[in-house]
Amino acid sequence: MTEHKIEHKLNTNSLTEIANRVAVPSYNRVEVEAGIVHVGIGGFHRAHEALYTDELLNDNSQKKWGICGVALLEFDKKIHQTLTNQNGLYTLIVKELDGTLTNRVIGSIVDFMYAPENPWAVVEKMASPETKIITLTITEGGYNFNEATGEFIIDNPSIQYDLKNPTTPKTIFGYLTESLKLRKENNIQGVTIQSCDNIQGNGHVTKKMLLSYMQHAEPELIPWVEANVSFPNSMVDRITPATVASDIITLKETTGIMDEWPVVCEPFKQWVIEDEFVAGRPAWENAGAQFVTDVVPYEKMKLTLLNAGHSVLGILGALLGYKTIDEAVHDENLSAFLKTYMNLEVTPTLGNLKGVNLEEYKQTLIERFGNTHIKDQVERICSESSAKIPKFILPTVTQQLKNSGQVELAAYVLAAWAIYSLGENEKGEKLIIRDAMEGLLYEKAMLAKTDPKQFLEIDSIFGDLKSSENFVSIFEKAYSNIAQFGIKKGIFEINQKYK
Repeated sequence: MTEHKIEHKLNTNSLTEIANRVAVPSYNRVEVEAGIVHVGIGGFHRAHEALYTDELLNDNSQKKWGICGVALLEFDKKIHQTLTNQNGLYTLIVKELDGTLTNRVIGSIVDFMYAPENPWAVVEKMASPETKIITLTITEGGYNFNEATGEFIIDNPSIQYDLKNPTTPKTIFGYLTESLKLRKENNIQGVTIQSCDNIQGNGHVTKKMLLSYMQHAEPELIPWVEANVSFPNSMVDRITPATVASDIITLKETTGIMDEWPVVCEPFKQWVIEDEFVAGRPAWENAGAQFVTDVVPYEKMKLTLLNAGHSVLGILGALLGYKTIDEAVHDENLSAFLKTYMNLEVTPTLGNLKGVNLEEYKQTLIERFGNTHIKDQVERICSESSAKIPKFILPTVTQQLKNSGQVELAAYVLAAWAIYSLGENEKGEKLIIRDAMEGLLYEKAMLAKTDPKQFLEIDSIFGDLKSSENFVSIFEKAYSNIAQFGIKKGIFEINQKYK
């Protein structure tokens, strides 16, 4: 314990005392209405949308834009319990590049619900006249589509359950369908459904998947949705590593605040949104968001540079034995490889980016990845790679092949992923692989040991990439190189080649 001998559990009653130590909401939370229902109240949402919203609530004209957070899955019980104990309050810890910590208590989540406990109550909340916007952070996998075809996976057991049990849904599609049906029946105006997940065209994807579900559940509702619901695309960005025990301890020791689940993030944040809101919206631009007519170019830049960059560092770094992203990017060989990948393979695929200095943006990425105080876990970055790689890396490969461009570095990363999927790094240490397709990845990775092309046979990930003789040849060469000489030598050789 340092200067603060008195400890305070974070909740409404302790806010006055805590205000002497860190920034706290200066608005009266009792006066705030929850005009936004947000599904998926994890770390990213609480470091991003909830922060933007918190900054607006001091303005009386914005008081109807508080957030009702919904914990959708049984897995989310802990975060719901934490927010219940803390009256929706939590500490946002910004880890600055120089190592200083900026702590701030966020108060924009003024209501919270645990969906498995009472599904219909969540449906009614989504359908209430007060709710103008439903936002989502349900992870890439939550949209339930085949990575290769882009089509809705109707035979998912949870989807089948929702079709048979519409009043006690389990998936986001069941909840949204029932709430929109209720709106129509009660003659309540439409609503905006906004994805805040890392998916290109996230608004388009959300609409397509929801309407695909409705084709089976409530086909007669589709015309009403088409006429009354909007699905703006958005691009979101803020590195938010998982909170670890030391973050909780440091907060308590430096401020005296006992927060069960603070959120840690980097200083950088970005939110680019298409301005298509059918029932009004908060003035998020006053908190730094950017409203545009077309988000696609910005979104593509972020997904193929930042998110792909994370995956490159994660997969190669994991094989080299690195535990955090900052360790990986401070490996000069790995950093040089990433820069070459971004410059020679990704940049040629990016279109007009009005208001963005691309060279500066790429340099900022290296600095952000290298923030030694963030400690973003390589294991977290590599989790669910089967859902991430088709969105972050394969679009670059596809476009470069189409334009007869270079794909050598991307192929090298994919070959490394095949070897990573065997579950052991180059030091002989076991890798913890968290992926919905872990079994199939391992099976194909074993076959790849004798025939590397086998790994590309996972159609739901790679589509028809295996039919490109040029790519397969480059991939096989990369695989053999890694298997024979290891990652370090291969990266060094590539760096020398493009120096």
